[in-house]
Amino acid sequence: MQASQSRLIELDFFRGLVLLIIVVDHIGGSILSRVTLHAYALCDAAEVFVFLGGFATATAYAALAERRSESIARNRFLWRSLEIYRAFLVTAGLMLLVSAVLNAFNVEAPNLAITDLDDLMDTPVAALRDILLFRRQPYLASVLPMYAFFALLVPMILPLARSKPWLLLAGSVALWAGAPAINAYLPAAPDMHWDFNPFAWQLLFVLGALVRCQPVYQRVSQHRLGWLVTLAACCVAAVAAYYKLFVEVEPLDPSFKQNLSYLRAVNFLAIAWLVAKLIEAGWARKLAQSLPLIGLIGRKGLLCFIAGAVISLVVDSVLYAATDGYLNYPLGLLADACAITALVAVACGTEPLKRLVMRMVGTRLRTSP
Repeated sequence: MQASQSRLIELDFFRGLVLLIIVVDHIGGSILSRVTLHAYALCDAAEVFVFLGGFATATAYAALAERRSESIARNRFLWRSLEIYRAFLVTAGLMLLVSAVLNAFNVEAPNLAITDLDDLMDTPVAALRDILLFRRQPYLASVLPMYAFFALLVPMILPLARSKPWLLLAGSVALWAGAPAINAYLPAAPDMHWDFNPFAWQLLFVLGALVRCQPVYQRVSQHRLGWLVTLAACCVAAVAAYYKLFVEVEPLDPSFKQNLSYLRAVNFLAIAWLVAKLIEAGWARKLAQSLPLIGLIGRKGLLCFIAGAVISLVVDSVLYAATDGYLNYPLGLLADACAITALVAVACGTEPLKRLVMRMVGTRLRTSP
């Protein structure tokens, strides 16, 4: 994408689309999740989410530095890290609250944060301390500590992405390669772990920032041998799809995703290259213009992520209780529709609700003695 603000409609569209996919992917009985990215690739929506996070961060940082100053841009992203930390605490609290409410109604589902809830009841001070220190990360809140870590590194990453991209890439690859060994030193309570190793997943965040700051795609695609890269991307995507569909149909080891296996990274980069071709051809822009609600979700990314976590946990648990964990196509499609509608409602209702609250507060202030 070019620097023109009008071109960022594609970015909002893909961010919104990924948030919708994340919601249905976390519903065990979802029917739509049978045809999302993870069903045909060794990667899933998480890679897209992190890569787009790096791209969007570089876009925002560059715009703020140009409009105001480099110092203000750095301070903004240090503050952003605190915002993400706050979002983690809110999400963790909501996961525990939803689990407690559903448990009180005798709803039993595999993804409820019952272990965290039991520990909170038995040792509240220790459990709260562990959540505050990232030692305990309730279900679906675990991606946010990684993002808080990335936001802290933005003032270092972005200047390097613009001035010394090869140095940044080399450092990022080296850190990713050593991430499995470093993983043991991440803060974690007994029998707990980080679902996303930030030292590994930073690679995709950095790649997103590099693609935004440097004309990587343009230079490679315009080279006389650029068609070979497209051919290689098609081959990688096809082989990975065949492997996932017909060879390795069982879930892979959790560390495969936790430490961002090179197979996941390569598969994602191949798909990203092919999607870039669609963007270049203008198809993504046409889709974004015809589906503005998806772009709206993308623009309210952090809020919709938190809401999506709550929505998917509630819908997943209720569906599991209704079907006893068995696949049910009518109820699964109904669950998908409810989850998507709820997330769209959150995105659409935020601004009207905010204006209503402001009017109520303003009225109260004017009428108070």
